[in-house]
Amino acid sequence: MNQALEVIRNRRSIRRFRPEQIAEHELEAIVESALFAPSAMNGQPWHFTVIQERRTLERMAQLMRENMLKSGNEFMVRRASDPSFSPFYNAPTLILITADAKDKFGQFDCAAAAQNIALAAESLGMGSCIMAMSAILFESEEGVELARSLGVPDGYVHVCTVALGYKDGPNPQVPPRKMDVVNYVK
Repeated sequence: MNQALEVIRNRRSIRRFRPEQIAEHELEAIVESALFAPSAMNGQPWHFTVIQERRTLERMAQLMRENMLKSGNEFMVRRASDPSFSPFYNAPTLILITADAKDKFGQFDCAAAAQNIALAAESLGMGSCIMAMSAILFESEEGVELARSLGVPDGYVHVCTVALGYKDGPNPQVPPRKMDVVNYVK
């Protein structure tokens, strides 16, 4: 099987990361892969915020837990109430992906960039987890201030966050795939 197809088939959402930070040259390659994602009309309506500072990561995790507890969503409240819950799985690097709110294709374009990040990480032997639930992080006044302090441009909205790091264990097993979701019109 060709290498690209093998990386696609092997990539899994990783939720256990080793504590050491990823190498700078690997991070640069991963970020560059995001910049080469396709975008509608080459609009490139995205912004990437790479976060590695431990105190900022801890602040984000705490704020996420607080917002989940206030959400009124039973599932989120139950998860955030668990003392061992780590919203970003203790990943040493997060990439926050935001899109220009005025771009009608921004969500799709950012999703393509997130997938490029995840595949690049897998190709380098790293793990990733793409999370959209992290939008709740910015659903409070403190979250809005956090976005500003992280350098998210005005007028940009959260699309997803990608947790990155070296895997702490083997890839999870392949979950069953739905095979009856394709039809061909030839």
